[in-house]
Amino acid sequence: MPDPMNSEAARVYQHFREIFGGEPRGRVGRAGRVRSRETPGSQPFTSGRDPKALGATLDGLSSQLGWTGPLSQHEVLASWAEIVGEETARHSEAIAIEGGVLQVRCESTAWATQLRLMRTQLVTEIGSRFPGAAVETIRFQGPDAPTWKRGPRSVPGRGPRDTYG
Repeated sequence: MPDPMNSEAARVYQHFREIFGGEPRGRVGRAGRVRSRETPGSQPFTSGRDPKALGATLDGLSSQLGWTGPLSQHEVLASWAEIVGEETARHSEAIAIEGGVLQVRCESTAWATQLRLMRTQLVTEIGSRFPGAAVETIRFQGPDAPTWKRGPRSVPGRGPRDTYG
């Protein structure tokens, strides 16, 4: 039976312990230096060592790294159907939030007009449900209109208006 201390895994483990600060088992520590394991708060079964909930840990991490605002903004975009209702969500789509302005693309100009009339109500709803998103106003866009300035049949100049003398 092979000796477990001579396996490659054991050698790699010992090498990493030497590099990263732990002494391998079975070896004597450095001469004249005694390592104290009496670090406060690191004893098992003492206060402060209980596991924390994953949600609380992630909330703390996101606030520490400054991610609460972008996460709240993404939540607004993902929850657009819940905010405005299923019928309205089928005809509109929340695109982005830039500088406190929520941009919404609508299926038609009629839907954009109707949603403009509901702007105050929607901003209030978003502000109460997602305060970290910092949405101050909403910009509603109608569908993209075709342009005649580019394409295979465009010509330089004034275009069709030049025939009206």
